[in-house]
Amino acid sequence: MFKQLGRYGIAGIILALIGLAVVAIESPIVAAGLLLILLGTALLLRGLIGYGLEAVGMGGML
Repeated sequence: MFKQLGRYGIAGIILALIGLAVVAIESPIVAAGLLLILLGTALLLRGLIGYGLEAVGMGGML
């Protein structure tokens, strides 16, 4: 899985987790809300990319 993300993807995940940790120190409830928003956004993007790949005939790529 990490090979598909590449260096920038892994760095992005690490930065997002560090950001959530900083927010969680101050306010755990806000951090939980931000985590849900990030997960929802990731699922939405995965769905959109999968739909786009299917539209051009590359549905099995994702």
